[in-house]
Amino acid sequence: MIFILLLIYCTSLGTGFEMKSIFCSISDSCDCDFKPDIKGLEWDLYKNLYGQHMAQDIVSEAVVNFIQNENPDRPLVLSLHGASGTGKSLVSSMIGRHIYGTAMGSPYIHQFVPTLHFPSADRVKQYRSDLKHWVERNLTACARSIFIFDEMEKMPPGVIDVLEPHLGPFHVLFQTNYRKAIYIFISTVGQEVINRVALESRQAGRDREDILPEELEESIADAVYNNKNSGFYHSRIITEKLITRFVPFLPLLRRHVERCAQRELCQRGECQRADVASSVGGAMTYTPNDSQYFSSTGCKLVPAKVNLFL
Repeated sequence: MIFILLLIYCTSLGTGFEMKSIFCSISDSCDCDFKPDIKGLEWDLYKNLYGQHMAQDIVSEAVVNFIQNENPDRPLVLSLHGASGTGKSLVSSMIGRHIYGTAMGSPYIHQFVPTLHFPSADRVKQYRSDLKHWVERNLTACARSIFIFDEMEKMPPGVIDVLEPHLGPFHVLFQTNYRKAIYIFISTVGQEVINRVALESRQAGRDREDILPEELEESIADAVYNNKNSGFYHSRIITEKLITRFVPFLPLLRRHVERCAQRELCQRGECQRADVASSVGGAMTYTPNDSQYFSSTGCKLVPAKVNLFL
């Protein structure tokens, strides 16, 4: 009887999207345009993400386990940390591409940039209200929505805490299943901790692939919680342990930069120009000054450098 009434109501609305939204708001099975390519994600991570063994393993395991669970007990919440140009945004686009078939073009992938969406620290109350309604409205339309929050180091503290009820082990809030959503936070906060561990490992002759996530995750959590420039400053999301995994991104070596350059060249049909890739690697600035191990900008400047040498 309920289904018949719903069908009559939806028919009167006259649009498939509204019908889908109503169905999704009461159903655990609505998948929107959800069409995950698990093998494609795993291959993309290992083929195109350079120098990030921890990110490859953590993201692959977390996303695959979450997607394969038809009845997760809470949303998947990933917090990506590291210096600029190390692959954080690349990973978020990979997740979107292999879940909805497009990096950012799906109506079910939502990206927030603090300098654009939350620019003023004086309007936290308004931002909280806007964000809460935006997330709930989109989850009503699609329980499998993906929310990406970039540049969390520029997010006014207090705004993101409005999402605390959405990130916990709640089955239904406001008649909507919130447990199938994915939240991705991207931040440079914590890079000092990550870079220090990478440097100490290098100086000790330890292979970077031997660095374990357990060595960094607690320190990253402390860094984002105590940093006044972090959107998670004194956030209950941290104290209530609502982040599924903190994902460290290590600083990149010259060989990683050259692989980024080689990929860029191949995308331009110039795969054979190994000389250009080598020149790009040599043109980067490396730190620390006395040993020149890590690219100070990761792979961020690679496209511009390729233009220069090609």
